[in-house]
Amino acid sequence: MTKLVKLGLASVLTASALFGGTYNVDKSHSTVGFKVKHMMISSVRGTFDNFSGSFEYDEKTKTLKSLNGTVDVKSVNTANEKRDKHLKESDFFAADKYPQIVFKLDKVEDDKAYGKLTMRGVTKDVVLDVEVNGTIKDPWGNVRTGLVLEGKINRMDYGIKYNSVLEAGGVAVGEKVKLIVELEGILEK
Repeated sequence: MTKLVKLGLASVLTASALFGGTYNVDKSHSTVGFKVKHMMISSVRGTFDNFSGSFEYDEKTKTLKSLNGTVDVKSVNTANEKRDKHLKESDFFAADKYPQIVFKLDKVEDDKAYGKLTMRGVTKDVVLDVEVNGTIKDPWGNVRTGLVLEGKINRMDYGIKYNSVLEAGGVAVGEKVKLIVELEGILEK
């Protein structure tokens, strides 16, 4: 019986050690999204369909140690072809000149992720709420971890200044943009 308990304990400890490491973002189970006020009465939501990234997570200490991500700006998708075309132009993302948005994590304290966001050639410090949703082993033997990052940035800080004043007052596009990033990563083998 003692051998069985020791074997079980060794299996649990080995599994915990295996769950720590570098995870590659599984694009098919992840979303990089945003929402911004439209005409000050509703919000437009969008995603970037092409992105990549990796993060280091230590299951034993429940610590997110690093995270790096890159977004292909030309993959912006708001479910409106005309708007998406405009977003890629110089009024907004200037995708031909600045084809990528990059995030690099500096540190995590409590439930806050501190990092650098680079967009349109401008790098700014950002603070995002971070939630780690745990680690599991999937039916195919892969170890997976899920993360959610959320926060707000001011698009003006990145040189995205386009707007138009509405006849009734207010502006067409809000300055604050909410970022909503949901990542599922697969542990490198």
